[in-house]
Amino acid sequence: MTYHPFQIYGRERKSRWLITVDHASNHVPVEINNGDLGLAPSDMERHIAYDIGALGTSLRLGELLDAPVIASNFSRLVIDPNRGEDDPTLVMHLYDGTIIPANRYIDEAEIERRKEAYYRPYHKAYGELVAEREDPIIIAMHSFSPKLNGRASRPWEIGILHAPQEDRFSLPFIERLQEESDLTVGDNEPYAGHLLGDSIDSHCFSKDTPHLNTLIELRHDEIDTDPKQNAWAERLAPMLNDVLERTGL
Repeated sequence: MTYHPFQIYGRERKSRWLITVDHASNHVPVEINNGDLGLAPSDMERHIAYDIGALGTSLRLGELLDAPVIASNFSRLVIDPNRGEDDPTLVMHLYDGTIIPANRYIDEAEIERRKEAYYRPYHKAYGELVAEREDPIIIAMHSFSPKLNGRASRPWEIGILHAPQEDRFSLPFIERLQEESDLTVGDNEPYAGHLLGDSIDSHCFSKDTPHLNTLIELRHDEIDTDPKQNAWAERLAPMLNDVLERTGL
């Protein structure tokens, strides 16, 4: 079977929504050390390798919003599609206390090969999907660990990341989530805003008129099974539509 560095689900769907999953997979292509980064299988199942539960949640959300879903098909440890090409963390040598053996002595030639083989094809397809839509609304779906090594537990079930240059949708969405009495909602938590050159920056903010977008972070113990993923998608879809209707964007 031919390897593809991304998958598009429901490309024929025609709503304004587009769902992206930068860290959908923990797959390591066979060209990289015979498909092995030198980590234990248990490490490849951790959050360091991919965003646990993000793909399943996104696929159900795409069905509910009539939205295509684009998902990477390589581990973030191979190369991180949610980083700019010149970001020093584009290929991680160490993540949450774990050394990545296959990346430890990586040279510029191998980084360039990974950009060309995995990173750039994903972003080319991402850009094409954005260009196919009039007034797109991009939902970037991620998940985060309940606790990093040596850090405090994270109380938020969901966090919304946004940047001041484009928060027309994100801020009303945070307000809508805060109406839910059982949720602790992170406003630019557990991370702050967007990074220069990251996916949202590249595909939304680099335009003359920034595209509507929001980046959703779900704590991965909230979406680590199929039923939980479906439940969150079914909860989020009507809220996203509600915010769109309320704001008239």
